[in-house]
Amino acid sequence: MVSLAAFLAAWTLLARISGDPTVLPSPVDLLAPFFQEVMSGALFEHMSATILRVIAAFCIAMTAGVCLGLVMGTYPEVDRWLDPWLVVFLNLPALVLIVLCYLWIGLTDVAAVAAVALNKIPGVVVVLREGARALDPDLRAMARVYRVRRAAFLRHFVLPQLAPYIAGAARSGLAVIWKVVLVVEFLGRSSGIGFQIHLYFQLFDVTMVLVYSLSFIIFMLAVEWVLLQPAESRARAWRQA
Repeated sequence: MVSLAAFLAAWTLLARISGDPTVLPSPVDLLAPFFQEVMSGALFEHMSATILRVIAAFCIAMTAGVCLGLVMGTYPEVDRWLDPWLVVFLNLPALVLIVLCYLWIGLTDVAAVAAVALNKIPGVVVVLREGARALDPDLRAMARVYRVRRAAFLRHFVLPQLAPYIAGAARSGLAVIWKVVLVVEFLGRSSGIGFQIHLYFQLFDVTMVLVYSLSFIIFMLAVEWVLLQPAESRARAWRQA
């Protein structure tokens, strides 16, 4: 909180030195347009569109990444076969994926979500592959001795060990996904926070760019503090017990 107060104070000071709210508005100058967007419903409309895209891309990326990472970390033959493609997608720029998805699928939400998910899946795969490689072989041997069923082994032996890796991938994944979603909306959608930023960028309206940018940043920080950080702490708690 102290660093946040210092940031706001520095921002206010720089805005006062600038003396031109069209170039750098102060935090106080953002309040009126913010409440105007809230009252008109525009802010909630565009934020909800962005949030839905973030949720869809996040769920797809996490599901595919966890499954693929677990398989690659468990079966070396599969890992050797897929690793070159993993390296390719890890180094493929997000902009290229976005443009190709729009060209191949069209300017639709399907293309937008697909581009974001494809951009994040490799990162999740890398984290979960390392988690699968770090699974305790003694626990696997014990499960075989006691003939633990596959479903029970996955639930009680594998998932608790992978939980910290899944939580870490989720935190880093969400941080990347919402940024890429804004780029996707900036380039080819007619709704969302990224679309609004593009609109006001064309109008050279710094105030409205900051209103929409900061509104979504604050929302995502709230998700991080309220949901993701506590979930990661619970996932790591068994290691500290």
